[in-house]
Amino acid sequence: MKRSSGEEAASDVRGTWRAVSGALGPLVALGLVFAFFAAADYATSGESRFVGARNLRTIAVQTSTVAIAALGMVVIIISGGIDLSAGTALALAATVLAWCLREGYGPVAAVAACIGAGLATGFINGALVSLLRVVPFIITLGTMRAYVGIAKLVGEETTVRPLPNQIPDWLSMLVATRPEPEWLVLPVGVWLVLGLSAALAAVLRWSVFGRWVFAVGSSEATARLCGVNVPLVKVAVYTLSGFFVGMAGIYQFARLTSGNPTSGSGLELNIIAAVVIGGASLNGGRGTVLGTIAGAAMMGLINNGCTLLGVSSPAQDIIVGVIIVVAAALDQWRQRRLSN
Repeated sequence: MKRSSGEEAASDVRGTWRAVSGALGPLVALGLVFAFFAAADYATSGESRFVGARNLRTIAVQTSTVAIAALGMVVIIISGGIDLSAGTALALAATVLAWCLREGYGPVAAVAACIGAGLATGFINGALVSLLRVVPFIITLGTMRAYVGIAKLVGEETTVRPLPNQIPDWLSMLVATRPEPEWLVLPVGVWLVLGLSAALAAVLRWSVFGRWVFAVGSSEATARLCGVNVPLVKVAVYTLSGFFVGMAGIYQFARLTSGNPTSGSGLELNIIAAVVIGGASLNGGRGTVLGTIAGAAMMGLINNGCTLLGVSSPAQDIIVGVIIVVAAALDQWRQRRLSN
């Protein structure tokens, strides 16, 4: 029976509310983390360094690389997958960009090659997961190492460094902490992340593809019975994630002004952590873009706040690790409650 327009509108409202409520926990946690470090910084230094506009813009810029890659990761995790190769694929894309600039290709062609490299890594991951029917953890564990090797081949086992005059100013502006023009309030790179986040949230919420992604993550068997082409959805999900990995590669290059084939090693853990802290379920079927951005921002606040307070780097890693464990434990607790 066809639903009336009123029923469809009510369904849209309920769906939007579920999406917002799903990110409510990470947003509350983000607010608490911000308040804690703001108070601690003022208590120890007698001034509000942490809440200053310049410091907050710095946090936003430093978080952008992980945040934009996490946008792709949240789609994969919602679909019930995982991608351990995101960090090395990101470094490969940045190395391709640096190589193109060094070899005299135009900035537009170099950026296109960077995004193309990201798309290629995502497509390969999705095709292997779908065709071989091996768990994504194993597939992407293998491609993680393979992409490091390819990046080393591109860079001839060294860091690729274009000349300063080969790097366009607009590329460097992506990671500039001072907005140009000033009326933008936030740097251009941060606005780009927010724009892509809004676009992805709309796709997941209102498109047929978004419904397929959630359906596959909730139950592949049920989705298949409902007529969803599960292998094709998986390829599309990983390829879409590859686009965001390519975009993150641009940010990585803009930050380092070089292409280091090994610069992405370990970065996939931060990307996955941002998604998990943001409330996504590693069992699939649940996750939000808003929660993912909140998770990435929370990690940025913790790293910056600990640095201002003089907390050592090992202690920062321990704190983030504890938060990840707590987030995963809460997810399992919610799963058990839903199943009872």
